[in-house]
Amino acid sequence: MSHASAAGTGYTPAQVLSVRLSVRLFVTASLSSTTPSRPGHHPHLLQLTYIRVVTLFGIAAAVLFAVYMLHLQLNVWLIAGTLGIIALVNLFTYARLHSHWPVTETELFSQLTADAVLYGALIYQTGGATNPFIFLLLIPLLIAAATLSWRFTFLTALLVVLLYSSLMHYYLPVLPLDSGHRHSLVALFDLHITGMWFNFLFTVLLISWFIVRLQQTMRQQERRLAQERERRLQDQQLLALATLAAGTAHELGTPLSTMSVVLHDMALDHPDGELAEDIALLQQQVTACSERLQAMTQSAQQAGRYERIAVTEMLEALLDQWQLMRPEARYSVQLPETQPAPPVRSSIQLLQALTNLLNNAADACPQDIEISLSWDAEQIWLRIHDRGPGLPLATAADLGKPFVTTKGKGLGIGLFLTATTLAQQDGEVRLYNHPEGGTLTEVRLPIPVTEESPR
Repeated sequence: MSHASAAGTGYTPAQVLSVRLSVRLFVTASLSSTTPSRPGHHPHLLQLTYIRVVTLFGIAAAVLFAVYMLHLQLNVWLIAGTLGIIALVNLFTYARLHSHWPVTETELFSQLTADAVLYGALIYQTGGATNPFIFLLLIPLLIAAATLSWRFTFLTALLVVLLYSSLMHYYLPVLPLDSGHRHSLVALFDLHITGMWFNFLFTVLLISWFIVRLQQTMRQQERRLAQERERRLQDQQLLALATLAAGTAHELGTPLSTMSVVLHDMALDHPDGELAEDIALLQQQVTACSERLQAMTQSAQQAGRYERIAVTEMLEALLDQWQLMRPEARYSVQLPETQPAPPVRSSIQLLQALTNLLNNAADACPQDIEISLSWDAEQIWLRIHDRGPGLPLATAADLGKPFVTTKGKGLGIGLFLTATTLAQQDGEVRLYNHPEGGTLTEVRLPIPVTEESPR
């Protein structure tokens, strides 16, 4: 019986195994095809480059004010050299951020250490601990406390304390220590207090700006993590669904083979009459199911392959095939007059996804389905408007999730598979309640930027 079953349907155990393995390989490949991102402390180091720019302009303005307005004795060339070193470090850091290497915690700590040492050198040249802007040493410590682990934070704090302690005894004075100097002790104290006020204002603005940007970066990371968790959950559901489909295809092979053999024997026993017509109809249905399983085998084997063709050509072939499947459907197509049509990466998965959307429209209302196609320089839009009852508000937010359907007899997996397939091509599908009634399904696909040979 098993030999006769295989011969009756043409669906061998090897083909069943091919379905299972090919589907698993395709789904596994789709799970790993994600856009690479820069992990680690890349956003934090980028924020540090911005802070350096603000600090450079602030220190330069303060030095010019001290030399030309307060007539302080500063080694301008030495200070300019230190500022130049900070600018070069910042320039190299900004260039390094454009590489694909992740920014590690150790690298960020080394950058903050360099900032603390360079700020200490500037303060050494401008009065040491008597300089009201000595609180610049707190900037690396604040960034370390907000972004690094406690070990690196402790090391940064230790470095800052050592620098501050050293600057209390070793520095270049900005005023000569002679009693005949025109600045009195009260004037110097007032000048120090004013500098402390400017330093406090600058520190408040800088810390506020950095904390706000840091919070924005953290919120963006949280959103990306939530999207990644949602994507992995969908991938797990897709893998489970593919495994279930492969197992179902394997289990359907034996009953279809048995039905084919029994119907063949019945056709020999009843060559004429109404029963013969019913038997012939059943044989056609069994053959159609067997061919569908064989088509599943071929589709799984060709998963991941695509053909670069014009979008109008793909849509025309898709509608011709769909009309054979749904002869009761009546539709109209509106194409733009812009020529030539842009290319699209056509694949078996994409055609099946679009077929699912067309079937949903026909299930809602097979009459007066409006199909429109449009594009610009970067995107392609396919819109399908049916005249059905529209989307129920209770389930509209959950559409696209597995096993969520608006049809009483639906399984709730068609739209989920469609959304997953389009996401693999950086596309998406959206559903709306049309103002004139019914549902508007909008598909967006990107236009391939570079010439790619069909795989």
